[in-house]
Amino acid sequence: MRNIKLIIEYDGSGFNGWQAQVQGDRLRTIQEEIEKAGKMLFGKKISLAGSSRTDAGVHAKAQVANFRIDSNLPLNKIKNGLNSFLTRRISIISAEEVPVKFHSRIDSKGKLYKYTMLNRRARSPLLEKYAAFVPYDLNITAMKKATGHLIGRKDFKSFQTGSKKERDSVRVIKKIEIISKPPMVEIQIQANGFLYNMARAIAGTLIEVGRGRFKPEKVKEILEAKRRSSAGQTAPAKGLCLEKVFY
Repeated sequence: MRNIKLIIEYDGSGFNGWQAQVQGDRLRTIQEEIEKAGKMLFGKKISLAGSSRTDAGVHAKAQVANFRIDSNLPLNKIKNGLNSFLTRRISIISAEEVPVKFHSRIDSKGKLYKYTMLNRRARSPLLEKYAAFVPYDLNITAMKKATGHLIGRKDFKSFQTGSKKERDSVRVIKKIEIISKPPMVEIQIQANGFLYNMARAIAGTLIEVGRGRFKPEKVKEILEAKRRSSAGQTAPAKGLCLEKVFY
């Protein structure tokens, strides 16, 4: 039995996220599309484990997934074969054989997400699916100051969507960078793990700081409140991209 690790890039537009849905649901997911391609390639079902369950509309530059298969097919033919059956919005970047015990989610040491915003008065048809449109003036200095309250081991319950609460809401953010290249603004967040909608909630809160609705110091109060209603809105999914998974 071989364990195959895949690096996957995808445009999340039009997909109902990564995770396969319950039987009978007609909404397409990334996982299901790749599993269907696997069945066509190997002649039998594969079960794909992903490192991150990205939401509907969220993109990935380097999602990691693995599956076990009893097949002698060379790695290059696995990669090219899967791609031949996949929509052009999903691409297998690489395929490698890893130890049987490897699990893309359980063995992950952390992830890097990037949130992209178009910060100008006019919207862009070319960036419509890949960047959140923020037409307000943003104080980048204030946003950077606010990130200091988020670095380190914290309870991020205030940045977790209530419908999918995890027992432990403590996570470690290793770094947050805000990169301004007008008219584009990027927020890069690296953490040992993310709660449901955590990255988008942080982005939405930092946007509120940038607009002047929140002072940078309020982020500390939001963390202490441990209430989702205390933080900013969840930023649109289309601006978020999974950049890297660490092992």
